[in-house]
Amino acid sequence: MRKQGHRSRAVVAVLTAAVLGVAGCDAVGGDSAGPSREAKPSPKPTPAWDSSPASIAAVGDSITRGFDACGILKDCPDVSWATGASTQVDSLAVRLLGRTKAAERSWNYAVSGSRMADLPAQMAQAASRTPALVTVMVGANDACRDSTAAMTSVSDFRAGFEDALAVLRKTAPKAQVYVASVPNLKRLWSQGRTNPMGKQVWKLGVCPSMLADADALDAAATERRDTVQERVEAYNSVLKEVCARDERCRYDGGAVYDYRFGTDQLSHWDWFHPSVNGQARLAEIAYRKVRSVS
Repeated sequence: MRKQGHRSRAVVAVLTAAVLGVAGCDAVGGDSAGPSREAKPSPKPTPAWDSSPASIAAVGDSITRGFDACGILKDCPDVSWATGASTQVDSLAVRLLGRTKAAERSWNYAVSGSRMADLPAQMAQAASRTPALVTVMVGANDACRDSTAAMTSVSDFRAGFEDALAVLRKTAPKAQVYVASVPNLKRLWSQGRTNPMGKQVWKLGVCPSMLADADALDAAATERRDTVQERVEAYNSVLKEVCARDERCRYDGGAVYDYRFGTDQLSHWDWFHPSVNGQARLAEIAYRKVRSVS
């Protein structure tokens, strides 16, 4: 009986030790095979922004074409903030590439009068060059219509920008994109209306949704201008949101919208488009944003 009891206790001890040993290994992740756990893939690192791109293509509207900066009712791409060669402006291309390389490695596909709906076609042209950087400035003409009812809807504006980026990515997936905000049109009105000549030119049809009846301050005129301004702000929100979804896109953070254009920065032919001085200020903003490491 003693020997049997001793033997029984020994067996229980061995079994208990075995059970505890197995449980212990599972609990601390020892040598037990246990249930397999697949390692989670490491997230792909976000590509670093290249602050010294080797080539530049520009798309957009009359601002990027230098319209009315050198003469009345004509483009002047030589003073374009994005790709111009003028020493008075020192365009983004010149600042980044140097004057000689800028002449060889920068292209301007912007077209005066363009709206967001025109951007995909311009982007296809830009993409064919496989540029390191594409600059985008568009939206003023979407708000500058004959009436507030004719302005581009926010949803169409968004769709156009998304399409333009998709077009670029098909041909130039690694191209970086710098997106300038739409200028503050109400501020341009407040500055330009101080000039009698400017107001006369505006009567020819310059941005009528904002600039028509420049001296009118009644409720209807105020509501009209506020409606245009709200649409511009909505466009900028779209540019910011869509750009944020593209890892190689950088929005200017509203820098162009926030810039306080004065009369020196406005064309003295139409008191609306940037003058040569205004183009130089746009180039400064773009250079600062592109060169920023964050």
